[in-house]
Amino acid sequence: MQLFYNQHINQSTEQITFDKVESRHIVKVLRKKEGDRITISNGKGWLFTSEIILASDKKCIANIIAKEEKAKQRDYYLHIAIAPTKNNERLEWFLEKATEIGIDEITPIICQNSERKVIKAERLEKIILSAAKQSLKYHLPKLNAVSTFNDFLQTNSKENIYIAHCYDGEKELMKNIVKSKQNITILIGPEGDFSLEEVSKSVAASYIPISLGEARLRTETAALVSVQNVAFINQ
Repeated sequence: MQLFYNQHINQSTEQITFDKVESRHIVKVLRKKEGDRITISNGKGWLFTSEIILASDKKCIANIIAKEEKAKQRDYYLHIAIAPTKNNERLEWFLEKATEIGIDEITPIICQNSERKVIKAERLEKIILSAAKQSLKYHLPKLNAVSTFNDFLQTNSKENIYIAHCYDGEKELMKNIVKSKQNITILIGPEGDFSLEEVSKSVAASYIPISLGEARLRTETAALVSVQNVAFINQ
């Protein structure tokens, strides 16, 4: 199934007009024509079947002929707060793979040891969208605006909150402490790791230190291992 996304479509929508980029892809690449059907999601759990009534590579138009609300494909909620990597491609790789495996929310956080403090949100949104299309996800992960580490601690006060860091000290293996069917938030630091001050602040804010194993992992690898571990725990 070829899946398209449009965040503005809802249960009352009767007709949709695709932009030039999507129209060209539908007509020129996929060679769709009038009468052909295509499937659209709004990224909020709704799936729409539509029929093309105008197959123009500049403005493709389709009528909605059926709609269905799809249950979330996972019974847990995962929020990863990750320090942007110095190399943009590494963060993009993480977002692509995490979307395919299963993630609900991502917040880029700026830490004391962060080398990159600016991200290209539009580019990252496209990476997430492409991965969601490929893996047929009906619920699109949410990419939040960049936050400082301190601000994130103040605004995120949910239960089941963890921080993965490389310092010595008492830490639980992630697989032994994270439970299934929970709302989970995990902090992943920059290449230079969180500062000791940040670790102390997170613990004071009730974050539980966790270990991802004996190996020292890159930022994006640690984040993806976290996503995969949570998915495995919930199998």
